[in-house]
Amino acid sequence: MAPRNAKSNTAKQKLKEEQREDTLQAVVLADSYERRFAPFTLERPRCLLPLANTPLIEYTLEFLANAGVEDVYIYCGAHTEQVEQYINSPKWNSVTSPFHTLTLLKSTATSVGDVMRDLDNRDLINGDFLLVSGDVVSNLAIEPALVRHRARREKDKNAIMTMVLREAGVEHRTKSRGHRPVFVIDPTTDRCLHYEEMTRRPKGERHVNIDPELLSTHGELEVREDLIDCYVDICTPDVLSLWSDNFDYQSVRKSFLFGVLKDYELNGKTIHTYIVREQYAARVRSLRAYDAVSKDIINRWTYPLCPDSNLVRDQSYHLSRGKSYFEEGVVLARGSVIKRRSVLGKHTSIGEGSTVGDSVLGRHCHIGNNVIIQGSYIWDNTVIGDGSVIKQAIIANEAVIGRNCTIEPGALISYRVRIADDTTISGSSRLTTAMPTHHDTNAQTDSNLVGKGGEGFAYTSDSADDSDNSTASSRLIYLHPSASTSASSVSTLHSATDSGPQYARDTSRRESFISDHSDESTTQARDFHLEATASILDGLSKSDSPDVIHLELLSQRLSANADDHMMRAALVSAYMKRVGSLVDGGMGASEAVKTVFGVYGALLEKMGVADKEKAEKADQVDLLSLVERECLGRAKGESLLLFVVKECYTPLEVVEEEGVEQWWEKGGVEGKGEGRELVKEFVEWLRNAESGSEEDEDDEDDE
Repeated sequence: MAPRNAKSNTAKQKLKEEQREDTLQAVVLADSYERRFAPFTLERPRCLLPLANTPLIEYTLEFLANAGVEDVYIYCGAHTEQVEQYINSPKWNSVTSPFHTLTLLKSTATSVGDVMRDLDNRDLINGDFLLVSGDVVSNLAIEPALVRHRARREKDKNAIMTMVLREAGVEHRTKSRGHRPVFVIDPTTDRCLHYEEMTRRPKGERHVNIDPELLSTHGELEVREDLIDCYVDICTPDVLSLWSDNFDYQSVRKSFLFGVLKDYELNGKTIHTYIVREQYAARVRSLRAYDAVSKDIINRWTYPLCPDSNLVRDQSYHLSRGKSYFEEGVVLARGSVIKRRSVLGKHTSIGEGSTVGDSVLGRHCHIGNNVIIQGSYIWDNTVIGDGSVIKQAIIANEAVIGRNCTIEPGALISYRVRIADDTTISGSSRLTTAMPTHHDTNAQTDSNLVGKGGEGFAYTSDSADDSDNSTASSRLIYLHPSASTSASSVSTLHSATDSGPQYARDTSRRESFISDHSDESTTQARDFHLEATASILDGLSKSDSPDVIHLELLSQRLSANADDHMMRAALVSAYMKRVGSLVDGGMGASEAVKTVFGVYGALLEKMGVADKEKAEKADQVDLLSLVERECLGRAKGESLLLFVVKECYTPLEVVEEEGVEQWWEKGGVEGKGEGRELVKEFVEWLRNAESGSEEDEDDEDDE
C-alpha cells in the first residue's frame, strides 16, 4: 500500500498537469523573414514599427490579452535586443500584466518552419495554443472559435488545427496583389479540403486545381476567395510534430497547410476553419496593408483599438471632430489647418499656413511654415522645412526634409535621411542611411538623389518576397483610387453580406496603379459612405440623441455634397449594423428594430424621404431596397426585413402603402425575390386593408 503522502503528492501533481493543459498559450511570430518593409526594417523590426503612432506588436498583444492567453512566447530573429527591451516594459512585465509569462525566444531561424521545429524541441507547449503573426490587428473574440475547436477535438483527435478567417469580399485592399489565397471548404463540417494560392490572372483565366476525388466524396463544397487570412490559428501539439517530421515545410500556408491537406490519406489529420463575419481582423503584411489598416484604426473600425484608447502607458490622445486625434502638447500656429482623419503626437508643432490631412505625425515633429502634408506617415522627431509638399509617403524617425522640397506619392524615406533644400524625391525612391547586412561595402551619399548637403542613398534588394515588394507596390496604395477606398472593408461596417450602395461596388481597374481623375466622384462617394456610416454607428453605440447625429450628418453632407440616396444608404447601413449587433447580443429581432428605428427612425424622413406628395414613391422604394439589401444573408434576415418594413410604415410613417407596393412590385434586390416570404403576408394585408377602405368609401357615397 502506497504511503498517504505519496498518494497526496500524486493527486496534486495530476491537478497541476490538468491546470497546465487548461492554460491557453500563444506563440507570436514577430519576425516575418521577409523584406517587404525595407528599408525601415534594416534598423528596426517590423513588429515595432509605428501603426497610428503605436508599435505594431502592441495591437497583437492586446488581442492576445483579450483572448485570455496566459503564456506568450515571442519568436524574433532580427533586432532581438529591441524587441526584448520593449516587452520588458512595465505594461507587459509586471504584476499588473495580463499574462502569466511573456517570454522572448531567441533563435537563428531563417523561416517559420525553422521556428516551429525549434519550438517543438523546446517542449514548452502542453495543450492547445494560438499561433499568430506579430502584425495582427483584431478586436474579434476568440472564445467562440476556441469552443468550436475544443468540441471538435473531443470527438476527433485528428482535428489538429482551426484557422480563423475573416469574410470580407473578393477584392480587398489588404490582400496581396500578387497571390490570392483560395480555400476549398466542406460547409457541413467547416473542414478545409484544399488550399491554393492563385496568381493574378484576367477574370476569365482564374482557376484552381481541385482533386476530382474531393468532388465525389463530398456532397457540397465551397470555393472561397473572399476570405482574409489574418494568420490566427488554434493549434494542438500535433501541429508541431508534423512540422518536425517534414523539414521541407517552411511557410504556414503554402507548405504546411497545403502539405497536410494533400497528405490526408497518409496522416489522417484534418484542419478546419472558423469564419468570422463581424468584427475586425487583418494583418499588416505589406505597405498596402499598412496604409489600409492605419485608415481603419483612425476611422475606429478596430474599436477599442483606437488612438484615444492610449494603449501605450505614456500616451494621451483624445478624439476631436472629424476623427482627428491629438496628444498633449501639440502646438498649432495661427493659420495652420488640420483636416479630417489626422493623428498628431505629443510636442509636435505645425507652422503658419501649413495644412495636414489624412496623415499621421509622430512625436516631437517640427513642421515648418506653408507645408502641405497629405495622406502621409511622418514618424517621431522628423523635421519638415518651410514650403515643402509631402503627399502619400512614409518618412521615418529623425529624417530631415529641407525647404521647398517635393516628396512624391509612394516615396519611402528611412531613418536619419536628410533631403537638401529644393529637392524632389520621386515616388519610386527608397532612401536609407543603413547598409543591408548582405553588402560588405559602405555606400556613399548620393547627392543626385538627396541633393547637395543631403545624406542617404537608394536602398537595393537582392530578392523580392512576392509581388508586393516590387517598386510599383512600394507606392503603398495611394495611386490606386478604387483600392484606397475599397468598400470591402474587414471592419464590421462592410461585411460580405452587405453589398452596400452601388457606387461602393465598382471593382473595375482594381489592378491599376495609375491615378484616374475620372474616378474622383466615385471615390468621394465611397469616402462619404464609409465615414458617415461609421459616424452614425458610433453615435448609436453611445446612445447619442437624434439631434446630435443629425447635426454631425448635416456637416458631413455639406462637405461631401452628398445626395439623398447617399444619405439614406449611410443611415440604413448604420441602423442595420446596430440592429445586427443587438440581435447577436441576445435581443429579439422585433425589439432590436424598435430600439434603433423607434428612436432614430425620424432621421430617415428628415434626411431623404421627400416624395409623399408624388405618385411615384422613388425615395421610399429606394429606402426599402437598401433595407432589403442589408438584410440579405444576415441571421434572421427575413424577420428583420419584415419588422423594419412594418416599423417604417407604422408608427414611423416614413413609408406609405403606395411606397411599400411599388417596392414590392420591383421584385427584390437585382430582380430576385429572396428573403421576402414573411413580408409577403404583410403586403397582402395592406392591399386587402386598402381595398376594404375603398369599398367603405363607395358605400358611403351611395348613401
